[in-house]
Amino acid sequence: MRKRCADLVVVLGIAAALEAGAAERNVQMKDLPPPVRDAVQRETKDATVKALAKETKGGTTLYEVETQVNGNARDLLFDGTGTLVEVEEETAVDAAPAAVKAALEKHGKIVKLETVTKGPRVTYEAVVEKSGKKSEAAVDADGKPVQQ
Repeated sequence: MRKRCADLVVVLGIAAALEAGAAERNVQMKDLPPPVRDAVQRETKDATVKALAKETKGGTTLYEVETQVNGNARDLLFDGTGTLVEVEEETAVDAAPAAVKAALEKHGKIVKLETVTKGPRVTYEAVVEKSGKKSEAAVDADGKPVQQ
């Protein structure tokens, strides 16, 4: 009986992984709904578009655009109406507020830093390295921890 339960857990885990992987797929500009295509073209005017993807999160269809601006990564997330939902932008550590740098440096050396903007909320996500191990940490503009 335990073996069957274990087998069922494995099968369900594989099915969930396949479902999660199927939720995102690469698309082309021509595949985007017109309002999304217009918004993408407007927001990427001075950027190089690296990839476009369509994903489903919680039953909502979103469109992710990976770009590069002045050598830095900048990812945009749009809803089906073309509204810009989120921006993730690679940021120089020196450009972050002092409270952000101090809070993140408690976790280790900041290897990579991104500013994440969702509506009016701005957070900072970092890859930090300590004792040869890398991990992720996220804080708000005041340096207070946030969930990613």
